[in-house]
Amino acid sequence: MKKTVYALTVSAFAILAANTAMADGKVLKFAHDNKADAFENPAHACTGVFANIVNADTNGSVKVEVFPSNQLGSASEHVQMVRDGFIQATLTSTGALASYYPRIDVLNLPFAFGSNAATYQVFDGEFGQTLATDIEATLGDVEVLGFPDTGGFFAVTNSKRSIAKLEDFDGIRIRTMTLPSHQAIINALGAEAYPLSWGEVYSGLQTGVIDGQMNPVPTVYFAKFNEVQKYMTLTNHLFSPYTLMINKAFYDGLTEHEQKILHYAAESCVTASRGLARVIEASDRGLAGLMDKMEVTALSDDQRKAMADATQPAFEKHVKDNLDEKAGELLTLFRDQVMKANDNTYIK
Repeated sequence: MKKTVYALTVSAFAILAANTAMADGKVLKFAHDNKADAFENPAHACTGVFANIVNADTNGSVKVEVFPSNQLGSASEHVQMVRDGFIQATLTSTGALASYYPRIDVLNLPFAFGSNAATYQVFDGEFGQTLATDIEATLGDVEVLGFPDTGGFFAVTNSKRSIAKLEDFDGIRIRTMTLPSHQAIINALGAEAYPLSWGEVYSGLQTGVIDGQMNPVPTVYFAKFNEVQKYMTLTNHLFSPYTLMINKAFYDGLTEHEQKILHYAAESCVTASRGLARVIEASDRGLAGLMDKMEVTALSDDQRKAMADATQPAFEKHVKDNLDEKAGELLTLFRDQVMKANDNTYIK
C-alpha cells in the first residue's frame, strides 16, 4: 500500500513538474510537512528565508519552490523523493529519517541539554559536522546543509496529575512516536509508553485511550492539547532538530558560487527557525498562552537529575542492543559535546 501511495505521489508530482515553468535556470523543489505560515511554525520560516536568499542572490539561476503541508507526500516520503531526485530538498524529522538512517536515534539521549544555547553549539559545531558527514556517507545521495529547530524542547502533558518528580509518572499512559528509543525513555520514567500515529493523538487524549503526550510547547498550543489536557511539565527531556538535506546530484550540478549561496542561505534558514521557535514559546501561542489554560510545572535541577539517572542507562542500552558500533561512537561524541556546551555561557 505504501509503495502504491508513493508511486501515485510521484506520478502526481511529475504532472505538477511538467506544468512548472522551467525554461530558465535550475528549479529546487523544497517540501516539508508544516503549514504555509512563516509566522506560525519554524519549518516554513526556515524554508521561506532559504528561498528568499537563494532566489535573490543567484539572480534567478536557481529558483526555489516551496511545497508545505505535505502537498507532495509525507515527511518520510519526502526523504525518499529527495534521494530519488523528484524533489531537491526537505526538512526531515528524526522520526522520518530513522528508517533511512537509524543512527539519528543517538540524538534522543534524554535530559541531555541544559539550554537552547547549548543545542546551537552542538549542532553548529564538531558533532553537527560529524553527523552530517555520516548521513551523507551512509545515504550516498544527499548533502546535509544544517539542523533547523523544530520548536524547542519537549514537554510532557497529561490529564491525570501534576508531574514534578519521577514517582509522578507512575501509571500514566503517554503517547510516543514509533521510535523504540522514545518508548524506552518513557517506560524508564515509570510511565507506560503507547505508540500512536499523530493523527490519532487528539482523539486518543479526548477519549482516554492515552493520558498524555510529549511534544515541544508550540506544538501543544497549535494542536490545542490544552482542551484535553490539564497538566504540563517542562521536562525539556528531548531536543530533536530537523535535518535540512538536498539531493546530491542536484547540488553537484550547481556552480561553486551557487553552492556557496545555498550554504549561507541554509545558515540563515537555521537561524530563522531558532528565532521563531523562541518567539513562539514566549508568545500567547506558546508558554505564555498555555499558562492560563493549564497547570504548568518546571523541574528543579535535582528533579531533572533523578529523571536523567533513570532514563539515560535505558537509552544507552537501547543504542548498544539495537544500533551499530558507529552509532555508539556518535553517541560518545554527542555526550562529550553536549557536556562542553552545557558548561559554556553566551557571553562571559
